Amino acid sequence: MATTPLSHRAPRRGTAPSRGPLVVRRAGRRRPSRRRSVTLTALTALMLVYTLLPLVWLAINATKTQEALLDSFGLWFGGDFALFDNVAATFTYNDGIFTRWLLNTLLYVVAGAGGATLLATLAGYGLAKFDFPGKKAVFAAVIGAVAVPGTALAVPTFLMFADMGLTDTPWAIIIPSLVSPFGLYLMWTFAGDAVPKEILESARVDGSGELRTFLRISLPLLMPGLVTVLLFNVVATWNNYFLPLIMLKDPGWYPLTVGLKEWNQQALTAGGQAVFNLVITGSLLTIVPLIAAFLLLQRYWQSGLAAGSVKE
Repeated sequence: MATTPLSHRAPRRGTAPSRGPLVVRRAGRRRPSRRRSVTLTALTALMLVYTLLPLVWLAINATKTQEALLDSFGLWFGGDFALFDNVAATFTYNDGIFTRWLLNTLLYVVAGAGGATLLATLAGYGLAKFDFPGKKAVFAAVIGAVAVPGTALAVPTFLMFADMGLTDTPWAIIIPSLVSPFGLYLMWTFAGDAVPKEILESARVDGSGELRTFLRISLPLLMPGLVTVLLFNVVATWNNYFLPLIMLKDPGWYPLTVGLKEWNQQALTAGGQAVFNLVITGSLLTIVPLIAAFLLLQRYWQSGLAAGSVKE
């Protein structure tokens, strides 16, 4: 009786065939190492230097007096550490007008950026979850509004507000800030993926109204996108310069951007006092709230930007 060679015998019933040599060969393979691009690393380093160098220059020169600011190297400290003296002088100079500018900026941000975020959230959610006639026309209008720069609308906005008698008032800054086409587009696209239709249908079957469904179910799901839009609007309103420049004449309503520009222009006027150290210190104080906002809301911001990038 012929016997089957050991290498060709069938495995016993209930046992898996041996794949020892194959496993050994797979385990012995080396994973391909990731290639490091020297060009990409160099470009990233250049961008890092380009981003951080102005901040380093601002932080260093905010510690100098007016005389040391003009006599010392820009990227190194002067003789005396005058940061705290400069901060105190910034808040007390010209009867403490810097504090008024800071409060004005906070007013424009809370009313303008906060209102723009609220309107963008409500409109974006409605456009994403409800169908109505003319929805495609609205989408085309939103995309067209995103493509138009704000500076192109500044002069027409000024003429319109001048006819209504709203120039040189806070409304001339707050009302235009309420319109955020880019924020509306972001919330529109985010709400389309973040809030499943099945959840809304289940809530409606259970008898929940649309407002209650939005506040109790949809709003928590929209929070990452809402925070992202809020950050964009806060930065845009906080750094707004051209619109307040043409809308406001009373220094009492200036935001920080226009007010610091006026301090910087004093050295060019006849008899004006040069306060470059206060301008630099004020600029450093101006960016501190923005940095704090980004650090505190970073996790929401990152998740909001990444939403919709992975499709399961």
